Amino acid sequence: MALARIENLVFAYPGVQGAVLDGVSLELAEEQTVALLGPSGAGKSTLVRALAGLVPHFHGGAFAGRVVVAGRDTRRARPADLAGTVATVFQDPEDQIVMGLVENEIAFGLENTGTPSREIWPRVEEALVSVDALHLLGRRTAELSGGELQRVCLAAALALRPGLLLLDEPTSQLDPAGAEAFLAAAEQHRSAVLISEQRIARALELAERVLFLEAGRLALDADRLQALEWLERERPAYLPRGEAMSLGTGGGEPLLTLDGIEFAFGAVPVLEGASLRVCRGEVVVLEGPNGSGKTTLAKIAAGLLAPAAGEVTRLGRVAYLSQDPGRYLARDRADEEVALAVGGDRDRALRALAAFDLEWAAARHPRDLSSGERERLALAAVVVGDADVLILDEPTRGVDPERKARLATWVRAYADTGRAVLVVTHDRSFPADRRVALGTKEVALV
Repeated sequence: MALARIENLVFAYPGVQGAVLDGVSLELAEEQTVALLGPSGAGKSTLVRALAGLVPHFHGGAFAGRVVVAGRDTRRARPADLAGTVATVFQDPEDQIVMGLVENEIAFGLENTGTPSREIWPRVEEALVSVDALHLLGRRTAELSGGELQRVCLAAALALRPGLLLLDEPTSQLDPAGAEAFLAAAEQHRSAVLISEQRIARALELAERVLFLEAGRLALDADRLQALEWLERERPAYLPRGEAMSLGTGGGEPLLTLDGIEFAFGAVPVLEGASLRVCRGEVVVLEGPNGSGKTTLAKIAAGLLAPAAGEVTRLGRVAYLSQDPGRYLARDRADEEVALAVGGDRDRALRALAAFDLEWAAARHPRDLSSGERERLALAAVVVGDADVLILDEPTRGVDPERKARLATWVRAYADTGRAVLVVTHDRSFPADRRVALGTKEVALV
């Protein structure tokens, strides 16, 4: 008997024309690992939410068809009724965290599902060990990096020992080693696992079965070997590729220089003597493990944080795209959001939207867009101002392989106009002139 069954599911969000899921039918077996692939906006996150019962109970909208999880029809069983049976790790861990301390966050779900009190704290520690995050005990969630928060969210999900584990872009903010450990921990638990993931190589290694969702319909439902053959023939961009080489070019006039930067959150040092330069005509990638201070250094470079010590020199204007830009959208229309940075100039806003294939969304509310589409909208809102230095913090989050390739081409063209781009990313395939490794304590120039 299937653990979960979807029958001819059709769903449309309130106020949005067209169904985001259109006639989807599938079954998930117990302890089966399934990879869910597809372009941004294809309906992957909506499918995950349907299996969690959030569609339609939380989001509303028009729902037809049937979703049954562990024998419960989700039209009658609400998300709270499925808690413990289903656990979900979403794309944006910041939106999932509810408690101030790491251990309390993991204990919260156990308490709400009636776990005996004597079992709660051993299971909290067990879950943290399984995701290599025991060192986060006692830390405040507000002080953690995005990758550290994702580990905490997975630990909270695994602690419940669910029958169905739903992972929606769960490694988008993790360094490569962390992503490997994260997915390995998910695989080791005796759950059915559905992974919606744009880091495709590891997902394909783990999966017994692959689904490819496109325009709300299943274009593929096959075992791994058949899926690899189909991807090679139909969607080659989705096949795993090697790491991008550093070109080693650039070397023009420095537009951004950081020298001897020090910074701490309270008593916790984050940067100690970090130095970095970004020159005219360069694309520089800043990489390093979670918690090493990459976002902190990027915010200091952009002037959003002041260092405790060290010097920052900027030649020209600097623009910054945050790691989770969807949280900072302020207008009711996409074109108005982009026009904010240029005094309401709608023509410039429309050109920026078109550069990222979003001209069709000009009149749409940003919250009606998919996560990947919101990432591109936020990017358009930042680049419309034609800054001399563009700082992009994890710009490939939630972006499918084909659009990621187009983004890399656009970034290269932007730098070639005599400006510079600093890209903070865990994506080893993103091409750059230089790759700068940020360790635990300092930046090494390469």
